[in-house]
Amino acid sequence: MSTDTLIAPPDAVTAAAEPATPAARLTSTEQALETARDFAATLETDAVARDRDRILPWQEIERYSASGLWGITVPQEYGGLGASSGTLTQVIATIAAADGNFGHIPQNHFYALEVLRVGASHAQKTFFYDRVLRGERFGNALAEIGHNDYKRRTHLSREADGWFVQGRKFYCTGAIFAHWIPTLATALENGLEVTYLIFIPRSAPGVSITDDWDGFGQRVTGSGSVAFERVRVEPEWVVPFKASFDRPTTIGPFAQIIHAALDAGIGHGALKATLPYLREHTRPWVDAGVDHATQDPLLLHQLGHVHLRLRAADALIARAARFVDAAQADPTDASVAAASVAVAEAKALSTQASLLAGTKLFELAGTSATVGGLGLDRFWRNARTHTLHDPVRWKYHAIGNYVLNGRHPPRHGAL
Repeated sequence: MSTDTLIAPPDAVTAAAEPATPAARLTSTEQALETARDFAATLETDAVARDRDRILPWQEIERYSASGLWGITVPQEYGGLGASSGTLTQVIATIAAADGNFGHIPQNHFYALEVLRVGASHAQKTFFYDRVLRGERFGNALAEIGHNDYKRRTHLSREADGWFVQGRKFYCTGAIFAHWIPTLATALENGLEVTYLIFIPRSAPGVSITDDWDGFGQRVTGSGSVAFERVRVEPEWVVPFKASFDRPTTIGPFAQIIHAALDAGIGHGALKATLPYLREHTRPWVDAGVDHATQDPLLLHQLGHVHLRLRAADALIARAARFVDAAQADPTDASVAAASVAVAEAKALSTQASLLAGTKLFELAGTSATVGGLGLDRFWRNARTHTLHDPVRWKYHAIGNYVLNGRHPPRHGAL
């Protein structure tokens, strides 16, 4: 699909309507992980072709929805599995290893579920959780570009004849595939701007989605633009957002740990692709004095280093997940700060490990691995693109400031 294309989804993908296939209900951690592994095995088959030809994964998205994996973090009291952060990160990493593009698509879906858990009313949770458990998907329209500040220019206006949203967003990962597009917008209240997350039906009049994302990585995540031209919304779709950061909540570390898991998954995918190529195609360097690349001592050293970094990232993600779960159960200044720092540690290392794996794939496999038809470059391209999501240099700053000075990280969603 070419860039700068206005998207009209297939008939099977209709916003705020019943999904094409009702979603399964997953009832245990083991079932969720097994479902993720099974789905990843089918997803991996055509990952190269999708990335090479920029084919948006419409059918794969429908199968993913039907699997029940989109609903695993819905709390048990609302009929969901209430999966732990550790389970969620394993699911994300498993799928990202098979296709880093696809692994990114549900990130903001789970983020929106956490915003609902933290800040929505009981009635809103009941409504939206039910929709998700039936297989509906959230996209996102959060970020805006073209300005050198963080003031949002998408607005909610309350008028006599209804409530309306006006604005334009970019980096809208998953919006193309969504039934609902959670959208950050500000409203003027008593002379002050207040931020809300508004769940807007994808098919609402005035919503247009343009597939204009042309980054060299994460090519088929659907991360294009969304425009809202006086889109009418219902009050029941409006959820407080800024208020959730005025007190300690896990929205930030929860969002960030998904990014860390995605990066680690891409790295594991790169390592998985490297191993058979080394066994079957790579020649040993002449000075190694061995017959096969698998016996090359310097190659083995470097490969061991990649494996070790990825395993270390996995361990830090698993550790951070326990901090996030603890902070969700008891959100205090201290517990949320500890979760944010633990996640920042995991994100810093998963960034390094993912980029290392994608780079060493070529360094160890050799020039022949750069042949375009193999598509091995997608791992590095996806890792390099996705790891730019948040500047990792500020993760190190937050960690150092916490360890040395006892300063808690800021609460704004990126830590």
